[in-house]
Amino acid sequence: MYLQKRSRILRSNPAIRSLVAETHLKSSDFIVPLFIDEGKDIRQEISSMPGYFRNSLDVTIKEVKELYAMGLKSILLFVKAKDEVKDNTGREAWNNDGLMQRSIRAIKDVVPEMVLMTDVALDPYSSYGHDGIVKNGQIVNDETVEALVKMSLSHAEAGADFVAPSDMMDGRIGAIRRALEENGFSQTGIMAYSAKYASCFYGPFRDALDSAPGFGDKKTYQMDYANRTEAVKEALQDVEEGADIVMVKPALSYLDIIREVKNAVHVPVSAYNISGEYAMIRAAAKMGWLDENKAILETLTAIKRAGADLIATYFAREATRLLND
Repeated sequence: MYLQKRSRILRSNPAIRSLVAETHLKSSDFIVPLFIDEGKDIRQEISSMPGYFRNSLDVTIKEVKELYAMGLKSILLFVKAKDEVKDNTGREAWNNDGLMQRSIRAIKDVVPEMVLMTDVALDPYSSYGHDGIVKNGQIVNDETVEALVKMSLSHAEAGADFVAPSDMMDGRIGAIRRALEENGFSQTGIMAYSAKYASCFYGPFRDALDSAPGFGDKKTYQMDYANRTEAVKEALQDVEEGADIVMVKPALSYLDIIREVKNAVHVPVSAYNISGEYAMIRAAAKMGWLDENKAILETLTAIKRAGADLIATYFAREATRLLND
């Protein structure tokens, strides 16, 4: 008796497994999220994200140099606005001397080759903690889009390579693309958070930026996690409006969405391995319930296998070290 098919032959040893692997993870796949705070010589660990920090700009610049030397070539900036500049207009978001704008210029001066992406949303600057302007208890769409356009233009002027609208307002990609073109920023890219779901896994991120909503939730603009077809529709619409990259967020509970979007669009697809997903692995590893290093690589490989071309992840440093060992 003999077997015509022996699938285990291709699993026989590490060299063969590597030779026939369908998915290859590499450091150039990663986007590194960075949290920036006002002040100097500040390095504050985020309590719900053990091992991850919110840094002042001087410390961030040192970190960006280290990241680039490691082979990590893309960062995504978030800033923590002080309470005294928060209001219901978002005007601090396009302040030429704001923390985001200063950070963009400073990083580009020191590491100009780093691909610099910037978060575009009003929640860090909102007295209500929402991604848009609030009127009569509602998040209004069109006035928010006008604010997001101003914010995007200020980031482009400061030197951002990509603006990354994470707000989920209708029509904002087309409005931003039009404004960039009309103001001479035709080389500035847009990474659209096209399928951003209303998820419980964002909690640690909101701790990092003190940006939790002051009332209600974000379900009138972020997507219902029960929906799949809607994500494809949103991604296709963003591409039509001028997005250069589309994003699915979160990643781990939405691997099917990443694949659906990847099959539908003809632009790069990114996925955000978010704070709650990071915290779960850290917590389980601390309890001794899993091998952290193996969990990091398996998780990120799964996200790429699902179809992500780029992965924003808080594990970028650790993954790069593990891949280089």
